[in-house]
Amino acid sequence: MALPPREYLWSVFVSVDRDKSGYINANELQQALSNGTWNPFNPETVRLMMGMFDRENRGQISFEDFGALWKYVTDWQNCFRSFDRDNSGNIDKNEMKHALMAFGYKISDNLVNTLIQKFDRFGNQTILFDDFIQACILLHTLTSAFRAYDQDQDGIITIHYDDFLSMVLSLKI
Repeated sequence: MALPPREYLWSVFVSVDRDKSGYINANELQQALSNGTWNPFNPETVRLMMGMFDRENRGQISFEDFGALWKYVTDWQNCFRSFDRDNSGNIDKNEMKHALMAFGYKISDNLVNTLIQKFDRFGNQTILFDDFIQACILLHTLTSAFRAYDQDQDGIITIHYDDFLSMVLSLKI
């Protein structure tokens, strides 16, 4: 899906840039995003995306960063909709398993259950759009870090505890 016209993105950007700084902070960004439930976007998901798109490491994003983030969220929205088979506005365990398999992950039902539990903010055994983004970012980030140690790509690593802690604590999650 193509980005909306630059003028539209600018109007959204200006309307949420409450302090008129020319940058959007996490609180302002949260106001610009919708998870489809009329609830605010998960602050943790906003924080993760801010970290990904804040190229100047200011704790804020510029208009150009905002455009890239808008496209990123739109792409995730299309992905989410393709796996939300029953159009419920959330992803259940089976839909999540199907999504992860489509992404190339081979994980157990127990791990899918754990992901659903971790990212289910409302206790419905489902995850919402913004939580789906967060779960996928986390899984991708952890998998990438794991693969750096999995030299033969067999899914097994031997790692010293200090190296493990360094790996996990250095991740941008």
